[in-house]
Amino acid sequence: MDFTSRMTALLGAFRRERNGAVADSMCYYGRSYGLNYGVSLPTLRRLARAEGTDHAFAHYLYLQDVRELRLAAFHIADPDRVTPEEFAFWGDGLLNSEMAEEGAFALLSRLSVLPELFASWTDPAADWLRSYAALMAAARAAEPRADWIPEIIETVHRAAVAQLRESSLLARGAVAALVHVGSLNEENRQLVHHAAGSLGSLPAEDFVHEELAWRLDPQY
Repeated sequence: MDFTSRMTALLGAFRRERNGAVADSMCYYGRSYGLNYGVSLPTLRRLARAEGTDHAFAHYLYLQDVRELRLAAFHIADPDRVTPEEFAFWGDGLLNSEMAEEGAFALLSRLSVLPELFASWTDPAADWLRSYAALMAAARAAEPRADWIPEIIETVHRAAVAQLRESSLLARGAVAALVHVGSLNEENRQLVHHAAGSLGSLPAEDFVHEELAWRLDPQY
C-alpha cells in the first residue's frame, strides 16, 4: 500500500473518532492546526501505534496539515533513525505546545542523540517551541544528565528576562526536567538547588523556586 492510501485509511480511522467539542476547547500555545478532528490523545496513540514503525511514512504524515496525522508521526517514527541532520525537519514542523509535548513523549525522549538535540534546541538562537520540546524530552529521558542543569536554568532565565508570553510554559518544562534530573541521586538534587539559586524573582523564575522547594524536598 502506498503512503497516500495508508494515510487515507488512517485519516478515516481518526475521522470516526472525531470530537468537535474537544477540538473547540483545546488550549495550547502557538499556531493552530489546519484541520483538527479533536481525537483524544489516548485514542490517537492507539491508532498510531497500530501502524507500527515506519520512519519514511512518519515523515510523510508530519508534512500534512492535520493535527492527528502530525501527532501520529511521532509514534510511527523510528527513534534510531533520527539523526542530527533531521533536527531541523522535526523542529520546523512544530506548530504549538501540544506538538512539542507529544513529540517529547513519543519520540524525542527516546532518541540516542537526545543530548545533541537538547544542546541544539536550548541554544539561545533556538525558538521557544524547540526549547520547550527539549525540556519536556529531558524530563522523560531514560538517562537524565546532570550537565543539562545549567542550560535548563539559563533557558528559563532568558525567557523570563525577555518577558516572553511563553515564559510560564518554559518554566513548567524546566521544572519537569530539573525534577527528573534531580531525583536521580542526592548529588544531582544538590546541583539543581544550587543552580536554581542563580535565578532571580521574575514570575517564571519564582515559579521554578516554588516548585523545586517542595518537589525536590526529600520529605516528599
